[in-house]
Amino acid sequence: MEKTLTQPITDSDLSEQIKAVTKDSHTRAENTELMLSYQRGQVSLKQYQMLLCSLYKIYEALEEALDRNVAHDSVAPIYFPQELARLPSIEKDLEYFYGQNWKEKITVPAATLRYVQRLKKVGRDHPEYLLAHAYTRYLGDLSGGQVLGRITQKSLGLKNGEGLSFFSFPAVSSPNLFKQLYRSRMNSVELTEEQRRGVLEEAITAFELNIQVFNELQNSVCETENNMRQRHTKQKDNATTADLPVSESSSSSLIPQFVRTLLGVFVILAVGMVYVF
Repeated sequence: MEKTLTQPITDSDLSEQIKAVTKDSHTRAENTELMLSYQRGQVSLKQYQMLLCSLYKIYEALEEALDRNVAHDSVAPIYFPQELARLPSIEKDLEYFYGQNWKEKITVPAATLRYVQRLKKVGRDHPEYLLAHAYTRYLGDLSGGQVLGRITQKSLGLKNGEGLSFFSFPAVSSPNLFKQLYRSRMNSVELTEEQRRGVLEEAITAFELNIQVFNELQNSVCETENNMRQRHTKQKDNATTADLPVSESSSSSLIPQFVRTLLGVFVILAVGMVYVF
C-alpha cells in the first residue's frame, strides 16, 4: 500500500512536514471506536494480549530493518537501540502472560502481517522510509507510554509493573528532551526532494496500515463476543434445571469483558501517534 502525496513540499523541518501531511489520517485514527474505548479505560486482558502479539510482530520487523540499515545515512542519526528498542520489553510481557513457550501460543491478524511485509519491503528497497515508521512508532510510544501504562494497569489490576514493560523506557530520563534530540537528528538527515516526498507518503501509509489493524482487531473482538454468546445460548438450551445457575454464573464472568470494552486493542499504535504530535 502506497499513498500519493498531494500537498506541496515546503521548506519546513521533516518532522513538521510529517505532522502536516498526516493530519487527516491522524484524526481518523484518533476517532476510531477502538481508540476512544481505550482512552475511556476500557481494556480487557484478552484484548491487551492480542495487542502485545501484534506489537511483537511489528517491532520485530521494524527493529530488524533498522539493525540491517544502521550504516545508512538516513538511519544512523535516528538509531537509538538502547533507549528505544521495544522488542525485548514486549517479549518479557508475552512471557508473563503466556509462559515460556509464548511463541507457540500467539496469533497475529492479517492486517498486522501486511504491516510487517511493508516494513520488510521498506527496509530492503528504501531504508530512508524507515524515518517515517520509526518516528511514528517510537516517539508515539514514548510520549503516550506513561499515560497508557497507567490506564492498562488500572483496567487489568496488574501489580508492580508486571506485564507492562512495553510502556517503560528506563534508558530515557527525560522524554521531552529526548524527543527534541530525536527530532533534531531526524531533521538533519539530508534527502533529495524525491526521497523527502517518499518519506512523507510513507508516513501516510503508516497511518493507513495502523487504521486497517484497528478495524480488523475490532472485528475479531466482535466475532469472539458473538461466538461466546452463541455458546452461552447453546449451553442454556442444553442445561438441566440443576445446571442452569452454574452455566449462567460461568458465562457472566466472561461476556462483560467484551461487552464493556470493544476497545482499541491495537490502540497504542493509534494513541502513540496521537501523542507524537
